[in-house]
Amino acid sequence: MTSATEQHAAPFAALSTQLTGGLFTPTHPEWDRARTGWNVAVDQRPAAVAEVADVADVVAVVRFAGQNGLYVAAQGTGHQAATLGPRLADTILIRTHRMRGLRIDAEARTARAEAGVLWGELSAAAGEHQLLGLAGSAADVGVVGYTLGGGLSWLARKHGLAANAVVAAEVVTAAGEVLRVDDSEQPELLWALRGGGGSVAVVTALEFRLFEQPTVVAGALFWPLDRAADVVPVWERWTRDLPDDVTACIRLLQFPPLPDIPEPMRGNSFVVVEVVHAGDEADAQAIVAPLRALGPAMDTIATIPAPALAHLHMDPPGPVPGVGDGFVLDDLPAAAQMALLSTAGPGSGSPLLSVELRTLGGALSRPAPGGGAMSSVPGRFLFYSVGIAPDPASQGAVLAHIELVRESLSAWANPHSCMGFTEHAVDPSTFFADTDLARLRAAKAAYDPHGRIRTGHLVTVLD
Repeated sequence: MTSATEQHAAPFAALSTQLTGGLFTPTHPEWDRARTGWNVAVDQRPAAVAEVADVADVVAVVRFAGQNGLYVAAQGTGHQAATLGPRLADTILIRTHRMRGLRIDAEARTARAEAGVLWGELSAAAGEHQLLGLAGSAADVGVVGYTLGGGLSWLARKHGLAANAVVAAEVVTAAGEVLRVDDSEQPELLWALRGGGGSVAVVTALEFRLFEQPTVVAGALFWPLDRAADVVPVWERWTRDLPDDVTACIRLLQFPPLPDIPEPMRGNSFVVVEVVHAGDEADAQAIVAPLRALGPAMDTIATIPAPALAHLHMDPPGPVPGVGDGFVLDDLPAAAQMALLSTAGPGSGSPLLSVELRTLGGALSRPAPGGGAMSSVPGRFLFYSVGIAPDPASQGAVLAHIELVRESLSAWANPHSCMGFTEHAVDPSTFFADTDLARLRAAKAAYDPHGRIRTGHLVTVLD
């Protein structure tokens, strides 16, 4: 049996001549580079990879796919590459990282970002105007992919999901038509793009609101990991009455002894509380006082420029081989704390680099007026764990431990979860209410009736 690539060898050659960017098939010398996402542990095997340079390239690829019985999947960075899996076999992977157009309208407090723009780039550009976008914790995550999945930022308890801030989008439909959508033009498509995951159209640019926030009070408190049993209960009680302008995260961190990890973290283990307060320093100092009473070994909380939030979470500065996954917790009572510490705390033998809980609630718990397919997130905490896994043996060990921790906390898990932190393909009902999922499927039927556009957490055409 011939592969999809062999079957379409001649048409692929014709497509290549239409692109300003590049087209790569398995016989190309740069194939392995082109098909590798940010998570280098994922072995992506598409029919071809198109590194698009502009909207015209995207149109050419989408039309070619439709004419030749293939599918398309858009990918900016590949942080969530694991969610696509075997769907790529008959799919052209549209890599958008060359599309880096970025415009800040300081007067209107909006930004327009093409599909290859990274959050670090946008945050720096917005910060020059004392403005802030609802960025995630990693500077090298793509703006568009992150936002299509909802977008959980450090200021989400105050402003809600990043998807709610989207005011317009430029898309290429499955028919190869370029549309600019907003609340007056194609409003149902815009609704589907706001947190719907990108299954309905290929997004080439997003426009969204920025917020006036030149500085924040933020930083981290570190204790040795063997203090986790002291810190976790205090942190849990402390989170119960947080104001909406405070977001916090607690982490069990085990740093490997790698040279690119700075001292004194290298090779050491900590329980860490990260705090972001979108207010003044005096209020922040009063808020964090109960945590400081535990005597942290390091304390970095201070007033910082808002763009510096990109470094708070200490995410790796470049591609890594990793296995991770997340889910939502409704509560963290004493029994859940004990389960967490026994499976991921000191003496557990956990191979996980990071196990964390982020505070939800605030604006996240309230459906946003005029929001989209995903405008809120249930539960008290987002749980996420990850381990470095450079080979199949370590990947298996990390995945097994992630499942062990998940199972130990399953009694307190919410049936719904957050798309951006779910790194294996799941049924979309995990993310959407029944009525919203039905509406998403109707939008898919209207704009992609033959299901040509694929995503990790795929919304299928309405039966």
